[in-house]
Amino acid sequence: MIIRRSPARALLYGVFYRLPVPVRRRLVRLTVRKYVVGAVTLVFDAEAEPPGRILLLRQPSGPGWGLPAGLLNRAEAPIVGAARELREETGVALSPTNLQPAVPNAVVHAKGWVDVVFEARVPASTTDLVVDGAEVYEAAWHPLDDLPRLTRATAVLLGHYGIGPRAGEFGSSPTAT
Repeated sequence: MIIRRSPARALLYGVFYRLPVPVRRRLVRLTVRKYVVGAVTLVFDAEAEPPGRILLLRQPSGPGWGLPAGLLNRAEAPIVGAARELREETGVALSPTNLQPAVPNAVVHAKGWVDVVFEARVPASTTDLVVDGAEVYEAAWHPLDDLPRLTRATAVLLGHYGIGPRAGEFGSSPTAT
């Protein structure tokens, strides 16, 4: 093993690790890049024949369809935030225990935000979709092989899971199969 020690770097680390923990935390928070964290749920129709169907939303924020998603509340666990956003935007009330982490579980976007992604499977025929008409105009089930126009962010995110027009760009396989 070869150890290359920079005297200046060793001095800085030595000083840093002698500081009280609260001071070290504060210094890290001041110097490390910050991310906005959101939670997203990929909701698949449990009754659909392959290739399957996914729940999408039409919202006033832009052209195209998106996914049930939103920012986490302060100190909120991502899985709890995903269940909350799903209920608020679609009326689908699932316990966090009914959500599974998607693979990959987090997608880091270039613009400084991270989506923590979960999956759920519900029977579309017995699942009532309720939207408020303000934050969400419409919620509907769409075949995975015939998706409507998606928002750019949704197309990128779904591409990580091998779904939609950007499938295969990120080296992931479909989650719906």
